[in-house]
Amino acid sequence: MKTRRLFLLFFILLAACRGQKAVQPAQHDWPTQDWRTAVPESQGMDAAMLARGLEEAEQNGLPLHSLLVIRHGSIISETYFPPYNVDTLHELYSVTKSFTATLVGIALDQGKLQDVNQRVFDFFPGQEFSASGARKKAMSMKDLLTMTSGLDWVEGDSIYRAMYMSQNWVKLVMDLPMAADPGKEFLYCSGCSHVLSAIVQQATGENLRDFAQANLFGPLGIENFTWESDTAGISIGVWGLSLAPRDMAKLGYLYLHKGQWDGQQVVSAEWVEAATQKQVTTEGMDGYGYQWWVLPELSGYAALGRFGQTVFVSPELDLIVVTTAGAQDHEGIFRLIEDYILGAVKEP
Repeated sequence: MKTRRLFLLFFILLAACRGQKAVQPAQHDWPTQDWRTAVPESQGMDAAMLARGLEEAEQNGLPLHSLLVIRHGSIISETYFPPYNVDTLHELYSVTKSFTATLVGIALDQGKLQDVNQRVFDFFPGQEFSASGARKKAMSMKDLLTMTSGLDWVEGDSIYRAMYMSQNWVKLVMDLPMAADPGKEFLYCSGCSHVLSAIVQQATGENLRDFAQANLFGPLGIENFTWESDTAGISIGVWGLSLAPRDMAKLGYLYLHKGQWDGQQVVSAEWVEAATQKQVTTEGMDGYGYQWWVLPELSGYAALGRFGQTVFVSPELDLIVVTTAGAQDHEGIFRLIEDYILGAVKEP
């Protein structure tokens, strides 16, 4: 246990011992090929506080697989828990949703989609869905993006199994009865994110994986990834994307810079603003944007996935936190972020 703890704390403690202020890299030094690294103190962070957070996480049995802290564009703390390492592709679960939404934004920027108020039914001409009354026909992309579709979806393993057994995932979702008018009530609906993937495929002529490779992953320098498809060949819009943690962080860095990446506007600043502001009030969280959780109490927003997958962004602090994990929920991870990572910020 002692040897493992020393391994976990090695990076940040060694960094703290290197001394004083590091020279700030040029602002145009983008992490397309690789992230730069820096000592925590050089980026206004308390190395000892970060070390205490890692130690407490281990003592409390928080099942982290990786933890990255990025400040002012530099990795200032990076820990991997064996057998996971810097190159390990990790299933993102619902963090995938935030990538899906970003690709919706890119398709809108390119004019392949008109606007978020387009009706969902417009993308599936000729398809028959059950209970297709006026309420269901009024459902828009925005309703899917904000989890206010009105569909009577019950989140859980039962519906996930039904999706994997289905030959038509979109129909399975859209056949559900309506529980509310679209746009009125927040009801977390993973199936709705998959319908968004199908919409992008209809609009662009490419599945989400290929569209991402050309228009998102390519510019960001993300080369090593996998993305599952459903039985019809539609990239799964809710889960199924696997990335290494350093590449997960690139999505946060893109949003931190309002969609701009090394001189290229990958997704519009308007989309980033809309996606990360509260579009709807939720229970237990502060709000939901376009497939991003909005967390004003932590001065940021986050992409969250099952078992503790996280991309947390604080624009105010110019800070990104990435975790991969096997936790039951995000409670311990939020505590680590709030008490020890945000708590480690000493200066702007």
